Amino acid sequence: MQTRLGFVGIIIENRQKSAEAVNRLISEFGEKVVARMGVPYREKHCSIITLVVDTTTDDLGALTGKLGAIEGVTVKSALAKN
Repeated sequence: MQTRLGFVGIIIENRQKSAEAVNRLISEFGEKVVARMGVPYREKHCSIITLVVDTTTDDLGALTGKLGAIEGVTVKSALAKN
C-alpha cells in the first residue's frame, strides 16, 4: 500500500492524566513518524503535539482512532493528495 506525507495535530487537555498513553501510542507508530514537535501551554494547562508522518491511510486511521479514544485528547489529521 502506498504511503503519503501528512500531519497529526494532538491536543492533550490534562498532561498528568493522558500524556503517558499518548506517548506510548506515538512510540508504537514510531516508524511512521518523520518529525515531532511538542509544546506545553502552561497558561491553559494543556499540551500540543504535532507529528509529521509518512504513512498509509489505514495506519493513520489506526493511530488517530486510538489517540482520539484517550480521555482528554483531541486529534485531527490530514494527508497529502499524492
